[in-house]
Order: sequence, then structure tokens, then C-alpha cells
Amino acid sequence: MRPDDVLTTGVPADPAALAGAAPRPAETWLRIVQVHDRITHRVDSALHREHDLSLTGFEALRRIAEAPGERATMGEVAEALGLSRAGVTSTVGRLVEQGLVVRERRPGDRRLLHARLTEAGRERARAAAVTHDELVAHLLALLGDDAAVVTDALARVSAATRIRR
Repeated sequence: MRPDDVLTTGVPADPAALAGAAPRPAETWLRIVQVHDRITHRVDSALHREHDLSLTGFEALRRIAEAPGERATMGEVAEALGLSRAGVTSTVGRLVEQGLVVRERRPGDRRLLHARLTEAGRERARAAAVTHDELVAHLLALLGDDAAVVTDALARVSAATRIRR
């Protein structure tokens, strides 16, 4: 055996055959799903343990807190979270039971139901945001110098798949 043969034994001649060199769409999709699932589970567990909130409940509180007057319609919350109307109704219902949100109708428009933060909801959202943001930042720091490239690529895919109405 020649010395070069020893160095190249088992190494594919085509670099694209190496894992990660040119990932197949199925592998890229699997990684996106795995990362989303694992981060979601990790953050959801931390929010439940430390703040008695689900990740979906926290995201709803955050969206309501960011809305003008800390008040948002069910449709606005549903769209922001990517939930169905039934899903957001259930989520907001749990927040109402916990005393974090109240449902109300505006005097000028009795058709739309709004969710408004209570003082307890405002405090819980602030505390949970620290846990959420620190944990997400810690996990995503593992992207290192690739963070900007990954973010840009995912933003392009997201924009291309946005539902046109």
C-alpha cells in the first residue's frame, strides 16, 4: 500500500459525500425540526418550572404586553403566535384563570373581544421574559459566528413561505 492510500482510505473522493459538506434537503429539514423541538421543549420546561407558564402562554402574554395599551384582539394574538382562533381562545382562557389577563370588549366596538394584561400578568411577563430570553440566547450562542448567516437564511425561507392573503 502506498503512503497516500493510507491517508485516503475510507475518505470519499467527492467532498459532497461527507456529512455536512452539502446537506441534502431532508437532512436540513430534520435539523430545523430537531432544533425547534428541542429548544421549544427546553424553554417550555423552564417557564413551567420557574413561572408556572407554558411557552405558548408566555408568548401570548408578551404579544399582549407589546400591543398598544397592553390590549390585543384574539385575532391579533392568534396571528402573532401562528395559532388558530380556538387555540388562542384556550391559551387566553388559561391566562384569565391565572389572573394574568382579562377579556373585555371596547365600548366603541362590541364585536371584538380583547385580551388585556392585569398587573399580575405584567409582572409575570417581565419575570418570564428574563428566563426565556437568557435561555434562548444561551442556546443560540452555540451558533457562534454563523448566527447572522443562519438568521438571514431562515428569514429568506420564512418570507418565501409566508401565506399571501
